[in-house]
Amino acid sequence: MSNPCDHSSLPIHKKLLDHLRDALLFVDERGEIVEWNQPAKELLDISVVQPTSIYSYFDFDQLIVDEDVQRLMKVIDGSGRQLSVKVLGLNCNNKKLYCLSLQDSSFYDRIKELRQQIHQFMDSSLEGMVLHDNGIIVECDDTFAEILGYENEELLHKSVFDIVDPQYSRALKEKIDIIPNEPYEIAAVTKSGKRIHLEVMAHPYPYDNKILRGAVIRDITERVENEKRIEFMAYFDELTNLPNRTYFLQELMDVINQAQASGEMFAVYFMDIDYFKQINDTMGYVFGDKLLQSCARRLKYLQNEHTFLARMGGDEFLILQRYVKTKEEAEALAQEIIDQFQEPIHIDDFELFTSVSIGISLYPDDGQDANELIKHADSAMNVIKEHYRNDYKMFESSISKDFKSILTMETELRKALKEGQFELHYQPQKNIVTGRIVGVEALLRWNHPKEGFISPGTFIPLAEKTGLILEIGDWVMYEACRQNKQWQDEGYDPIIVGVNLSAKQFHQSDLVERVASILNKTGLQPSHLELEITESMAMSNEEDIIQTLEGLRDLGVYVSIDDFGTGYSSLKYLSRFPVNKLKIDKVFIQNRKQNEAIVKSIIHMSHSLDMKVIAEGVETEEQLTFLKNERCDEMQGFFYSKPLPPKHLNEMFQKQTV
Repeated sequence: MSNPCDHSSLPIHKKLLDHLRDALLFVDERGEIVEWNQPAKELLDISVVQPTSIYSYFDFDQLIVDEDVQRLMKVIDGSGRQLSVKVLGLNCNNKKLYCLSLQDSSFYDRIKELRQQIHQFMDSSLEGMVLHDNGIIVECDDTFAEILGYENEELLHKSVFDIVDPQYSRALKEKIDIIPNEPYEIAAVTKSGKRIHLEVMAHPYPYDNKILRGAVIRDITERVENEKRIEFMAYFDELTNLPNRTYFLQELMDVINQAQASGEMFAVYFMDIDYFKQINDTMGYVFGDKLLQSCARRLKYLQNEHTFLARMGGDEFLILQRYVKTKEEAEALAQEIIDQFQEPIHIDDFELFTSVSIGISLYPDDGQDANELIKHADSAMNVIKEHYRNDYKMFESSISKDFKSILTMETELRKALKEGQFELHYQPQKNIVTGRIVGVEALLRWNHPKEGFISPGTFIPLAEKTGLILEIGDWVMYEACRQNKQWQDEGYDPIIVGVNLSAKQFHQSDLVERVASILNKTGLQPSHLELEITESMAMSNEEDIIQTLEGLRDLGVYVSIDDFGTGYSSLKYLSRFPVNKLKIDKVFIQNRKQNEAIVKSIIHMSHSLDMKVIAEGVETEEQLTFLKNERCDEMQGFFYSKPLPPKHLNEMFQKQTV
């Protein structure tokens, strides 16, 4: 021993000390080793050279802070070993001595056992491990330190509350004194200040007369952020960062529950950006997205603690305004919204003026549940959209009745298509010079099983709006071609059948292919089909129209412009279009005296462009004589025949054939 002393000063006889199995050593106030026994030498791995100071092994100053307390202390020899050390202060011969009781308590030996115990509670491989004494870290592994961005030594003796996010301190204090049966989550702050999320599986670690806390720590930051991202996507619109329809519905239902108890009145607004589709189609989807973002920003200016704003989808937005006392108060916010869009919106290098249409429903007068309130606000908005735009409208019960009527008719339309309730009537077209039938115009009729024949003016606009017109239009073209081929197969002279195309049909990118397919299926020659388009359709998008018309011409199908003279045609466009015939609108024929010069001009212009011309709506002999004198090519109208079902035309064809 390098520090011999008077053994009589020890509180225990030297021979007795050497016979004890417990590792003991005595230290004076300065940390100088007074005596130790053989087990202590072996435990501290003392070799030939024997240090005289306890500071060569432990942080003695920390040890004597609390006497008679079992502590896990790291041995200062670079081995990473830990010993359990208990200090007892003694007074011997008026001198202060400290008795240190040492036990082998290597953390890395025990941690394996702890890891196996905790593993059964975890779903995946364990990550960092930490051991703490009432919140003070006494040991941790490399992974735990790495997760938090520290070195192991920096974390020792550090309080876990120093690394936990302050928002979670209270929750951790509640958890730290119990042993949870399942993992719990907390947020922590790394050394660099980054906020991370951890999953903690705590486990007791019995040692001597106390229980230390062991914990397995897993970094779940990525999982938590993904969950938040998924939650955001579930409740927010990614483009505008506004709440979405799901979130709005949830909020609205909560407000309804509160209003039922309090008697509160509130308003729901359904807002739509005017002409958004046209802007999107013209400028592109990227521009359209930027417009939606700009509109969302403007709406946010009106947001306060009593309003809730959401994006319904597309160019539609929903607004909830609480504590509305009067109808006028609800209308005032609608006007504020409209006023927000009076100033132009700047996107890239464009300055764009846009407006909005708004429908309003009030709780409880216009609906008792969320879906009803939104539906009624939507219905009111559609009324504005169809007639005025850049305005608002309160919901009225009559709107709901009209809407139900439309819904009923839409259902009936789908049923009519499925059950074969549609039929075609054909109005003959005569060559004015020869008097022979040279063509027929196919006209759609709806023969409802209960209502009888329903006017096309009633159901065609609805079919256009719902998109059913495409399916109906395909049926009309197929049936007209099939019927014309049947007449030819029955031996009648070949004629041309005219079919009216809707705007939606005409602007289909695959129209030419569709027509070719129908001709192929029915066996009708392309030269016996004429497609009629309106003047406004022909002038809507010059380059695309020319491409479609040239495709039809190459196919061998004729094209005529219907209702000519009612639009704004340009001679330049007409000269470029591969069109075969112009059809003078009946309004010019029936008011001939006022429009005589116009009719003459159309006939002469058609011939100069090498087009035929046909007059519709001819009802008197005087009108026919005028057209004949002006060398109009063809005519149709009640003067010769009204539209007829196929079987009635058979008789006319028979007379003509004979």
